[in-house]
Amino acid sequence: MPQEYTLQQALRQAIQAKKDLRDFYREATEVTEDPAGKKVLQRLCDEVGENISKFFKYYQANDLGSVDEFLATPPQPESVMLVELRKALDKNVHSRKARELAMREEKSMEESFRLAAKQVIDPMVRNVFIEVADDAARHFAIIESEYEYQITRIHESDVDTYVRE
Repeated sequence: MPQEYTLQQALRQAIQAKKDLRDFYREATEVTEDPAGKKVLQRLCDEVGENISKFFKYYQANDLGSVDEFLATPPQPESVMLVELRKALDKNVHSRKARELAMREEKSMEESFRLAAKQVIDPMVRNVFIEVADDAARHFAIIESEYEYQITRIHESDVDTYVRE
């Protein structure tokens, strides 16, 4: 059944989801010791911050403050992503676990925003949700590629070199 959001509601939802994801990447970057893993997580943290800034340009309400003020706010204590990361920390998280959590969160975000996009009528709102889903799919692919490299030490671009025809 179609559900209606205003463009501003969709933008706010996208901004908050991205902020939760950025907070996750920021904390995951801090706890990851592997330099390659840290670099990928920091890259994703920065990219998500840029996505937030882009959505902020179109968000007309002032309940979040400026983009800098919003990004400086502490993470939501009930953020499922951070709760999972902190649980893993108690079990001596390493960069592999952080990447596994990140892939799961990106996949979940992609699925939920694609579902939301199917349920809205307004094409502008649908486009916001699709853009968030597409970003999540791209982030998942980045993490997955780096994760596979960490496990196999063979980058996807080198597969033809190592696989016999």
